[in-house]
Amino acid sequence: MAGKAKSYKFKAEINQLLDILVHSLYTNREIFIRELVSNASDALDKLRFEMTRGTEVADKNLPLEIKITLDKDKKMLTIHDTGIGMTGEEIVKNIGTIAKSGSADFLQKLSEEAKDKDVSNIIGKFGVGFYSVFMVASEVNITSRSFQPDAKPIRWTSSGMGSFKLEELDEPVQRGTSIEIHLKEDAEEFLEKYRVESTIKKHSNFISFPIMVDGEKVNTVTALWREPKSSIKKEQYDEFYKYLTYDSEPPMDTIHVSIDAPVQFNSLMFIPKQTFDMFGISKEDIGLDLYVKGVLIQHKNSELLPEYLGFIKGMVDSPDIPLNISRETLQENRVVMKISQTLVKQVLSFLTKKAKDDPEAYAEFWKIHGKIFKLGYSDYANMEKFADLLRFDSSALEEEGQLTSLAEYVERAKEDQKEIYYITGASREALQSDPHLEIFKRKGLEVLYLYDPVDEFAMTGVVKYKSDYTLTAVEQADLSKLEKFEDSEETESKAEALSDGEEKVFKKLLKKIQDILGDRVTEVRESKRLHDSASCLVSPDGDMTSQMQKILHIMNKDTSVPKKVFEVNKDHALVRNMLKIYKNDPKDPFITEAVEQLYESALLLEGYLTDPHKLVNRIQDILLKSSQWHPAQQ
Repeated sequence: MAGKAKSYKFKAEINQLLDILVHSLYTNREIFIRELVSNASDALDKLRFEMTRGTEVADKNLPLEIKITLDKDKKMLTIHDTGIGMTGEEIVKNIGTIAKSGSADFLQKLSEEAKDKDVSNIIGKFGVGFYSVFMVASEVNITSRSFQPDAKPIRWTSSGMGSFKLEELDEPVQRGTSIEIHLKEDAEEFLEKYRVESTIKKHSNFISFPIMVDGEKVNTVTALWREPKSSIKKEQYDEFYKYLTYDSEPPMDTIHVSIDAPVQFNSLMFIPKQTFDMFGISKEDIGLDLYVKGVLIQHKNSELLPEYLGFIKGMVDSPDIPLNISRETLQENRVVMKISQTLVKQVLSFLTKKAKDDPEAYAEFWKIHGKIFKLGYSDYANMEKFADLLRFDSSALEEEGQLTSLAEYVERAKEDQKEIYYITGASREALQSDPHLEIFKRKGLEVLYLYDPVDEFAMTGVVKYKSDYTLTAVEQADLSKLEKFEDSEETESKAEALSDGEEKVFKKLLKKIQDILGDRVTEVRESKRLHDSASCLVSPDGDMTSQMQKILHIMNKDTSVPKKVFEVNKDHALVRNMLKIYKNDPKDPFITEAVEQLYESALLLEGYLTDPHKLVNRIQDILLKSSQWHPAQQ
């Protein structure tokens, strides 16, 4: 009856919940504002839906809004909405029980989280979101009137101590719900206007209804993602980006995505003009802000974008994401995975178009974000687009700083060439003098220059380009395939061929070199790739590239020198001199000295020579001996 309050006991699970909330300490108590504002927004959404259906509603001229008032004298915070309201039965149903739950699993999880002094990550669904108010409240009064024209207003009162009172009011009350929160002494910070405003701006800034705090609208930033793209100016995108990232510069690019199926969501993504971490992007800095109906659920959700697109800043808003026990915990990843798959495709399509329509702008993008982008070598679902977006330096490019794509490499490839060759090193200058390149120079074959360790992983991830062209490291090249290409005209002719007798001596010399180097090498053989250099080290057939070996050695803190094939160029002047000396005296100490020098020089070029003292001393000794035989000394 009107005017008579009835007392009710909370269900057992509610008592257990309240006990956890009231008697635990929390580090993020501000979430009660987020939860109550979210509930108010839901109530307004439901009313708006009823109005669009033509349903008759009470106080139909009331503006749809949320009002928060602060009363320091009474130590009371009030949150009022003009939404759909509740009847007495609905209050008991929505607040008196934990909807769809009460299970021991849920309460056990909540209890375990409470041990860590923060349960903010599991508050929100099953009617639990409202109860977060008891983290800060000594008493709560709810006054609500349903949108139904003949509904009576209801008042709900509780101190969170195991029971609540419910009474029907005779006094006139406008449609909607008011929640009066009498704050505990240790929660009086929420009587400060700045504290409430900052919480709303953090969690609820994009609620579609006005949120007023003591008569002043707080959520003033427009949710641009809800606006038609055609109506948004670049300046608006730029301002939103600065608001979101605190970057003083406008973004390089803006990607505005609106999708209706299979999952409904809107997204604003931005490509910055700079990286924010001098050491690269940290994992903590990767992700998009995730909203559900304008309410911030998670800051920088790392599941929405893969690591290689981590340079992108922005947000996603979807009404289709199911929430688990909290607004911060996702019930399942299937919806998020669908959103992520769509976002990745949208970004890759945008970059593909950018690369095609404005190569110079794409080159600038690559200069800033290419190093991170190359981490996409494991995105097999989008490998073709990923491969097309890669850029590298190349032996075919005249100027340093120029870059080429795999598609452009293929256009320049020789007829019948089905390999895309690459080599990794410290710099363009270092690679141009690498012995492994000599046969490619001689045959006029283009080689991509790779400088970053991640490039090796990118190449092994792509494996093949357009299903026709195999990505091959120069040291792993099939030399028989190279021999079918004619030497370029610029290549000088080789030394005079060895006689049959000299060939036999050369084979013995190779055996001598093998004996000198012992188990430091797997094999000593004649080189088919060298032209200007006397020798080089090559990974055995089937082994990983030298650069990949170095990366794994660093990762495993392995300082050992890998065993490789030692190749010798029989046409080099030094080797011809060694051949003459060996023919004259197989035990001449110069042979050993020269072999050690050649081997350590090859190690130096490969980056494996950890102690150069022997090499330097040997060079000085050789120079001393040569100077003693100089004509001026005769």
